[in-house]
Amino acid sequence: MRAFAQADRFVSEVQARKLRPAYVFVGDEVFFRKRCREAILEHLVPTDLRDFSLYEFDLADTDLAEVLDRARTPSLMAPFQVFFVRGVKSLFGRGSNEDKLTAIEKYCKDPNPDAVLIFIADHISIPADVRRMDMTDKERYERIRETLGGYCAIVELARVEEGEAVRWLSEYCGTQGVKIESEAARELVDALGGDMMMISNELEKLTLYVGEKKRITLGDVETMVLAAKQRSLYELTDAISAKDRVRALQMLDAIFSTGGGDEAAIGHLYMLAKTFRQMLVILERNVRDQRMLWAALWQGFRVPPFAADDIIKQARRYKSKRELTRAIRLVAKTDLALRSNPPSKKFVLEKLVLDLTAELKPEAGWMQEELPV
Repeated sequence: MRAFAQADRFVSEVQARKLRPAYVFVGDEVFFRKRCREAILEHLVPTDLRDFSLYEFDLADTDLAEVLDRARTPSLMAPFQVFFVRGVKSLFGRGSNEDKLTAIEKYCKDPNPDAVLIFIADHISIPADVRRMDMTDKERYERIRETLGGYCAIVELARVEEGEAVRWLSEYCGTQGVKIESEAARELVDALGGDMMMISNELEKLTLYVGEKKRITLGDVETMVLAAKQRSLYELTDAISAKDRVRALQMLDAIFSTGGGDEAAIGHLYMLAKTFRQMLVILERNVRDQRMLWAALWQGFRVPPFAADDIIKQARRYKSKRELTRAIRLVAKTDLALRSNPPSKKFVLEKLVLDLTAELKPEAGWMQEELPV
């Protein structure tokens, strides 16, 4: 599986202690970054020595020269040191940064053999299909390849294709002595938008839930994952469709408080986009009851039974396809904003809720909001 390969290779290098002086983790996929970090802690940083061997820096707050000086200096207390360095974006800011890049190159040519530098470039998002990579992210990535890539090892932390996520679920459950039904795996991945961090977190809950049964079924996923998350989601879309701005913001706050915070924002947005697309189909096919709903929505695009009447009611609040198309375009615009590494993803989604609960503008104004989809 392509998305897992680079993280697997890095973990193997850590286990074998065949490390390069410096690495650049490129991408905002938290699941793989956590996996790499855990391997480092397990194999390179003894628990009782972490205060002396594990360091966290951000180039927005700490000068690069200080980080490199610390890396060059052997520790008297720990046999090996690890330096996690965030804020890589600042190395490519306005003005000349050649001296900073030269300093890193100089260190990599004569490194401290008992230290490793991990530069974290999480301001770049790498989609599962790299052909759909944002142009700005692509340019930033190429700049890193052309500079840091000459003397640092690049580790891609890309998003995962849904098929890969389903296979990972099956394989991982096998290593834990748990069987997950194929339909359950597909439903879990589909419900969480392929977000590996959310998937792994929910899988842990499911494993505890099934206990000695050691088998995760579609019903278990619907009970433990979809029911809680989708009930909250449909309460949110109910408030949005009713143009109840206060209730919608309260529901969004509740979802963030219980659903993984900023890290889960993409998953929440995916489910919101799917719901608006379902409502568009309902409106286009003039669905009026559950029997018509099951005929209109195809397998893999259906709603859970408890939400059937609610989503029909919500869809019929929209007077035209134009209103729902506008909502889908606003969601697409928000997706771009979330992937640009904003200071607060919750703030971005709050802005979306405000836009979705606003009264529809006149035709000319509305057209200015549109994005190509």
